[in-house]
Amino acid sequence: MTAPIPGSEIFSSRPLDPEALSRAVGATVELHTVTQDQIDAVDPLTYEVIRHRLWSVTDEMGEALKRMSGSPIVTDANDFDFAVSDEVGQEVQVGLYNTMLVGAVDLAIYWTLQHRAENPGIADGDMFLCNDPWVGGGLHQSDVIVYQPIFHDGKLFAWTSAICHEPDLGGSGLGSFDPGAKDVFSESLPTPPIKVVRDHVLQRDVADAWTRRSRVPMLVGLDLRAKIGANTVGRNRLLAVIEQYGADTVKAVMKRMMNDAESRLRTKLEGLPDGTWKATGYQDQASVGDRGLHKITVAMIKSADHLTFDFTGTDPQTGVINCTYAGMRGGVMLALLPILAGDIPWSAGGLMRCFELVSEEGTINNATFPAAVSRGPIGPAWLTGNLIAECLAQMLDQNIELGKNVQASCCGTWDTAVVAGLDERGEQPVPFLNIMMEPMAGGYGARPVADGMDTGGLFCIPMGRIPDTEMTEFLYPLLTLWRREEPDSGGPGRMRGGVSASLAVTPYGSSVPMGLVFASAGKAVAQNSGLAGGLPGNTGLEILARDSGVRELLASGKLPGNLDDLAGTREIGACYAESYLAPGEVLYMHWQGGGGYGDPLRRDPDSVARDVVNGKVTADGARSNYGVVVADGELDEDSTADLRARMLEERRERSHVPASQEATVDLSHARRIDDNLAEVTIGEARVIACAHCGRQLGDTKSGKLSLARYEGPSSAAGPQVTSDPSEYVDTNIVFRQQCCPGCWSAVYSGIVPADHPDHVGELTALLPAAPTR
Repeated sequence: MTAPIPGSEIFSSRPLDPEALSRAVGATVELHTVTQDQIDAVDPLTYEVIRHRLWSVTDEMGEALKRMSGSPIVTDANDFDFAVSDEVGQEVQVGLYNTMLVGAVDLAIYWTLQHRAENPGIADGDMFLCNDPWVGGGLHQSDVIVYQPIFHDGKLFAWTSAICHEPDLGGSGLGSFDPGAKDVFSESLPTPPIKVVRDHVLQRDVADAWTRRSRVPMLVGLDLRAKIGANTVGRNRLLAVIEQYGADTVKAVMKRMMNDAESRLRTKLEGLPDGTWKATGYQDQASVGDRGLHKITVAMIKSADHLTFDFTGTDPQTGVINCTYAGMRGGVMLALLPILAGDIPWSAGGLMRCFELVSEEGTINNATFPAAVSRGPIGPAWLTGNLIAECLAQMLDQNIELGKNVQASCCGTWDTAVVAGLDERGEQPVPFLNIMMEPMAGGYGARPVADGMDTGGLFCIPMGRIPDTEMTEFLYPLLTLWRREEPDSGGPGRMRGGVSASLAVTPYGSSVPMGLVFASAGKAVAQNSGLAGGLPGNTGLEILARDSGVRELLASGKLPGNLDDLAGTREIGACYAESYLAPGEVLYMHWQGGGGYGDPLRRDPDSVARDVVNGKVTADGARSNYGVVVADGELDEDSTADLRARMLEERRERSHVPASQEATVDLSHARRIDDNLAEVTIGEARVIACAHCGRQLGDTKSGKLSLARYEGPSSAAGPQVTSDPSEYVDTNIVFRQQCCPGCWSAVYSGIVPADHPDHVGELTALLPAAPTR
């Protein structure tokens, strides 16, 4: 654990109460405010018109950035976002791009109001630049925000912001990822808020100092100007709305948007049971050479109309797998926005009033300066979001209507590969750097009512896209051998997780080895977990094929279609590693699919057969995961029935069955808990029973569920397990499955360390009651 540097506490990004912030700043910067009476006086028609105008402002800002930026991260992958905030930084309207950034944008504005109001001051025509994740704005140093105050009649009226991921901002690692970093000083330098624009004029000295740090200064310079342009569009459009409707009316609508979002979320929460739900996940490896597991754990406490996310017990910060408070908050928003607020306008300033975070500082998802945090968004922040989603799913699955929003984990993480070298295709060799964006095509998690979307994208970037292959080959000296969906990669379940894809590239147009950086997770321990007995999707896998013979194959007119077509040796990529890709070698990436929902032996056999015909599941995968026999594209019903019966018997024979009563209960008046569990009230007792066979599994007296339990090698989970945990960590990793000892339906399935806590067996989470604290 890296000790914080004395004095670094000034860069804390913890939010202040808006009223306290207004009082603190008001003496220096005059703020435009409205009363509650003015907010209430806005008529419904005016409210809707202005609300949609503000939405269009962020859309236009997004289009402006995409048209001006030259970076595929923006133009193709849509890894950016925007916001319109009120005078103290509360987010009124956010974009639909990288939603994790929503949890960090307002923090930068709060900090700027606290620490920049007097010196150098906040004035009309200013724009600030920041990439300090301890301040906020972004989740790591590669997220760079440019934001501006907007004044009307001399008063600070609002803020607009534009933020995107930059391809490289210096540091010792390519793409600013150093998988061996000991602290932040090996990474891109965090820059607290500085004025990059004064009186509407770009400050050349600041811009030059900014781009000088990058290996690709032209792209970084373009993005800087693109974000300034996007903010200019936002300012002009917002002032036009003010000119048409009046400042007080527009501000009243902004405040009401946040109040309405807060009210609607609180109303939804009030209709759900109080209780505590828990989830625990892991980062496998922390840096180059590390072979450990590092835990994040959360207890979600729901009381009345409020949520508390308590991360007490999370492991200390270490290696490069850390994020700051802003990253932890961004991870919460990753899950909360689509799962709990999918039908509520994303006025984030109001939504964030409905929860609080409890966390020890100096942990991997609340790291103190100067921890290495470049992996933050796609490591601990993403895992934080997965765990929050798991807790929300357990709560919502008990509600018939809201249960439709339940979703297993989407692809688990982002597999990062950065390739850089010399492009020799022109008259003069020029350097290039490419962050492989193809893992944007992750598989979505399954829901109780639908399969996950195949290669549907990333949960945190609803509008994300993968690069165009031809454009990638035009920009970089790389030849794509294949990019395709992979069968069996979606998590098996009653509803199947979305499948993922694979990519194979080889140098083409460069005679020297290229530098290569790996940064990923979910290769030993699954991060794309299933729900209600559903299995995780595939584990990630990167392979370097050395001495592959690919040039000879291409010269003979043959295009390799899989790794078996290549010669040479196979080198498995660690979660965090620095390596190289030489001419004649092949980089293979297979990223993760979504988790499944429900017991796969309860999936409709016709759906499995259709998946086989459509290439989503192999015939072997259909047999081993679903107990379905498909021959020549046709379902064999009799063989399927026999196979499923044998697989249920195998579950019985291999499992440890705790001593428990074999009573069954009447399910006619049972309350749903999830796909497999139901609650029945018998006299004064509340009983948990199997929703399929009625077997009594536990009650309020026992405090635990009596489930049959099996633990075996991770490969026992099925063919979607593409990697051996021992390649990455020293911890004992197992496939754990817990079943009803009556009908042998799977209640829980996971790839976890052997000492993983048994959250599914904790009756307090299944029989919610008012929390005691």
